[in-house]
Amino acid sequence: MRAIPNMTVLSPADGIETKKMVKACVEYDGPVYMRINRNDVPDVCDESQEFKIGVPTVIRQGKDITVFAHGYMVYKALKAAETLDKQGISLRIVNVSTLKPLDEEAIKKLAAGVKGVVTVEEHSIIGGLAEAIAFILKGNSTPMEAVAVQDCFGQSALNYEQLLEHYGLTDAAIIQAVKKILR
Repeated sequence: MRAIPNMTVLSPADGIETKKMVKACVEYDGPVYMRINRNDVPDVCDESQEFKIGVPTVIRQGKDITVFAHGYMVYKALKAAETLDKQGISLRIVNVSTLKPLDEEAIKKLAAGVKGVVTVEEHSIIGGLAEAIAFILKGNSTPMEAVAVQDCFGQSALNYEQLLEHYGLTDAAIIQAVKKILR
């Protein structure tokens, strides 16, 4: 969807953000594609946080690595951050709920001053958040890792978590990507 000219692409992290997005879409002038998870997901967004199309939101402050995520993977990134916090590793979690248009200056600022960047998405490694962030940060020497569905066909599973596990979309995979950068 990001390849379609003038298309706005949204991916809410939870029900709280979905409600805010729907309201923003009604007021938005132009086509909007919203990628909504059909499974129950825990709320991670702050009710009081304003949603604005195009603006990434810091969900958790951190100083070592910036993790850019969208959709349900924001929750997985927060779980990874809790685990790594106990090991003395601090993650800044950024909810990139607007995949297009992306605020390039905001992304550059959020990627600055850390040891690396990890992108996390429940999407193909091709054409998604990882490519968008890599394009924005091109020429920057910040190390980057991506947790995403590799170039393969999809499949079914007995449940959602099993499917995420199959594709390596887990908090453990995020932890591994962070530690790879820190090595």
